[in-house]
Amino acid sequence: MTPLAEEVRVTEAVCLDAVEGLDPNIAAPSLDRLLRPRSVAIVGASDKPGALGASVLANLLRQGFGGAIHLVNPKRTEIGGRPCVASVDDLPDAVDVAVLAIPRAGVLDAVRGLARRGVGAAVIFSAGFAEDGPQGLADQQEIARVAREAGMVVEGPNCLGLVNFRDNISLTFIEMPEARAQGDRRVGIVSQSGAMAAVLATTMIHRDVPLSCYISTGNEAASGIEDYLTYLVAQLDTAVIGLIAEHVRDPARFLTAARAARSAGKSVVLLHPGRSAAGAASAATHTGAMAGDHAVMAVHVQRAGVILVDSLEELGDVVEILARSPEAGIGGAGVIAESGAFKAMMLDLAEAVDLDLPKLTDADSPALRAALPDFVPVTNPMDITAQGLVDPGLYGRTLAALAQDDRIGTILLTLIQTDTGTSHIKFAAVLDALKAIGQGTELPKPIIIGGVDEGGGVFADDLAALRRAGVTYLPTAERMLRALARIATHRKRDAATAPLDAQPVVGLAQVGSTIPEHRSKAIMGAQGIAFPAFELVQSVVEAVAAADRLGYPVVLKAQSPELPHKSDAGGVIVGLADAQALAQGWEKLLANLAASRPGLALDGVLVEGMAARGVELIVGARNDPHWGPTILVGFGGVAAELLHDVRLLPPDLTRDAIIAEIRKLRMAPLLDGFRGAPAMDIGAVADIVQRLGKMVAATPAIREVDLNPVIVYPQGQGALALDALISL
Repeated sequence: MTPLAEEVRVTEAVCLDAVEGLDPNIAAPSLDRLLRPRSVAIVGASDKPGALGASVLANLLRQGFGGAIHLVNPKRTEIGGRPCVASVDDLPDAVDVAVLAIPRAGVLDAVRGLARRGVGAAVIFSAGFAEDGPQGLADQQEIARVAREAGMVVEGPNCLGLVNFRDNISLTFIEMPEARAQGDRRVGIVSQSGAMAAVLATTMIHRDVPLSCYISTGNEAASGIEDYLTYLVAQLDTAVIGLIAEHVRDPARFLTAARAARSAGKSVVLLHPGRSAAGAASAATHTGAMAGDHAVMAVHVQRAGVILVDSLEELGDVVEILARSPEAGIGGAGVIAESGAFKAMMLDLAEAVDLDLPKLTDADSPALRAALPDFVPVTNPMDITAQGLVDPGLYGRTLAALAQDDRIGTILLTLIQTDTGTSHIKFAAVLDALKAIGQGTELPKPIIIGGVDEGGGVFADDLAALRRAGVTYLPTAERMLRALARIATHRKRDAATAPLDAQPVVGLAQVGSTIPEHRSKAIMGAQGIAFPAFELVQSVVEAVAAADRLGYPVVLKAQSPELPHKSDAGGVIVGLADAQALAQGWEKLLANLAASRPGLALDGVLVEGMAARGVELIVGARNDPHWGPTILVGFGGVAAELLHDVRLLPPDLTRDAIIAEIRKLRMAPLLDGFRGAPAMDIGAVADIVQRLGKMVAATPAIREVDLNPVIVYPQGQGALALDALISL
């Protein structure tokens, strides 16, 4: 067996093992009859220009579909010389896929007929189902039921169909540009929005990126984005999967498929609109209010290995880079610029997007020093000035030197393109350099080129030659840096997991209730979370006795399941220095509650020792019904409510990974000895986060937890949670 054949065999085995490792109860249905059909029926076939059925037929014929094509139209006996039957009941048995290009009113009966004929799959273009009210939803659910009982895959309804670029099979009414690019690292596109799927596919075709498929899932009545992701993981030549999803209907299956993709060495890039709606609904705790749906989703998909992007433009850029350069983003980036001012701009942007640019100097970079003119110092980014026009070989020498530097993982070249003549000189020099450093085969390192002046003239042949050489070209250097930074951040995520070995909390109250502070602290104290010493009392006499045992000063806190926010009702009195102050505080607390919450029944009053001052944080957790347990850590007080300086974390991070996340908070310098203050015990906070994560992961009945504030003290002195609330 040749080395190449062995590599293909091993790669295919990895892909199949990743899919076979999926839980059999959630594995995707077979999609071959939909995506690789040998026979197609067009229900609603037509020869009328612009009709959906006519467009589907034209696409199949134009792409040379070699299988059987069956046409269905009750008003025609033939179309374009092809026989046409009146009903789906007249189709032969076991057609692989039927495309329904008919009005919404006829869809349900057609689906039932297809099920009777044993058709393997259906593509439904029609809209007006779940998005159009109760009757539409009921009809969509009936489609799902029929499909499930018949073992039939349904794409849609309300979708634009699909294109299998590998086998030239088009089941859509859209006329896509011809996809000529070939290669063994193809991009698969799956989108709930058909229009956005077509846009991304067109973008990739324009950039000469090989595609495996374009799939529009629409309303996902009987197959969803999770099914297609699972299918594409097993496809040997699909290396990158670009997803656009407004809603992930089955998060557990999605995450399982994403992890399988990561195990198979495939990249999954997701655009998920909806960030602006995150956290719109209020919740019982600060944690719930700040951990919005989009933010929670982001935590878990990224933990599963998905690269999450913010825009359609960024999706295309990241997908292209990964398709051409699977090693992009590993290690630091080396930047070549042609302007001192632009070099400074690149430094600013790299810092803003957190892209690592290793420091290079004359002293530690002999190859670069030898490649550059004497008047150009070795730096990163490097400003080679306009010297490349005088000495075009400069591009080759600098690229070759960076390619040999172990500190550099990806090379970025920014080119000023004021006119086509000047651009061609530069591009020709770069192409010569690529041939030299690649030695006629693959490039030794990923190389990305970004334009500086987007409106500058560039010959299409020059761009095509760059892409054939394995280089990604983006119109602007800013897009280049942002896309690479997104990939590099993904590479740096710690994939190590901590065991979630806690026992579930038992004896909890009914769902929808709130556990008051004293009981919440007892529950979490048993998990190893530290709180100030406290006692629950029923009278001022008991309060004084408790304070004597705890030591003054103390705090009084009213305790009731009906009072989750005690301070708002005047139910917290602080700074009580002696028995007389405590007695006065007791009377004040009762008076406050009588005025703000008359008739409120109390479990009692908590007497707690006053904690020393420190840095105030907030730690919380939310057991999301779809995505599972998510932990929040951030700065408390105004920082939590106004600045939202928080991080959301999965529950299985290692202690070191939690510490690293805490250090990403904007106000993290306050924890590291800001302006001469002592460094704080971040490790103690990480311990609280880890213990809380284990408890919530083990106890699905817990909806939310709020530890606010958590006071962290100087290194070695730990951290204390001053208030606690568990919501079920």
